[in-house]
Amino acid sequence: MPQTVWIARHGNRIDFVNPDWFLTAEHRYDPHLSEDGHVQAKQLANRLKGEGISHIFASPFLRTVQTANHAAEALDLSIKLEWGLCEWLNPEWMTEMPETESVEALCRRFPRIDASYKGGIANYPETGEACLKRAGETAKRLAAEFPEDMLLVGHGASVLGTAIGLAGGAETEINASLCCLVKVVRDDGEWSIALNGDTSHLTDSEAVIRFN
Repeated sequence: MPQTVWIARHGNRIDFVNPDWFLTAEHRYDPHLSEDGHVQAKQLANRLKGEGISHIFASPFLRTVQTANHAAEALDLSIKLEWGLCEWLNPEWMTEMPETESVEALCRRFPRIDASYKGGIANYPETGEACLKRAGETAKRLAAEFPEDMLLVGHGASVLGTAIGLAGGAETEINASLCCLVKVVRDDGEWSIALNGDTSHLTDSEAVIRFN
């Protein structure tokens, strides 16, 4: 059966707008969406209406959960937290395994989270190659376990990893800008990229892609 995997990056993050946020944050490596990031996430959610998506998987970082929650509300779906889609655990960006909100706390804030789902894992520290491999293997596992159309909400690096893992080699160039959409389609057993980092649904997209 044909299958479509939509891959989205989170919206703009507060520390991109206010770098000093990091200095006093409780969870320094887990920034929330900025005000315009919420606008982007809502526009992403509206774009996905009517696309027949049955499952939403999101990295457990706050900015990805917030982005996924806008989509879940628009599509009336639950959210499955998946560590395999998380941020690149790059020791040059973070000095330790990033602390995120607990699943219990996230469930209280976002009732659409499916607390019964148990996803994969990610290990700190990891190389860029390991991050791409981890995300790619996660995408292949999810596509096999859940044969319906789905949305994966991740980060710049995991957008690259999931798209490459499903549809191409490491030489594949993927546009992973904020709140972009990659559409990967399987037909007759072969995966192909139908949309590559599309941002036409956004009124304001970034000109220079930032990863951290």
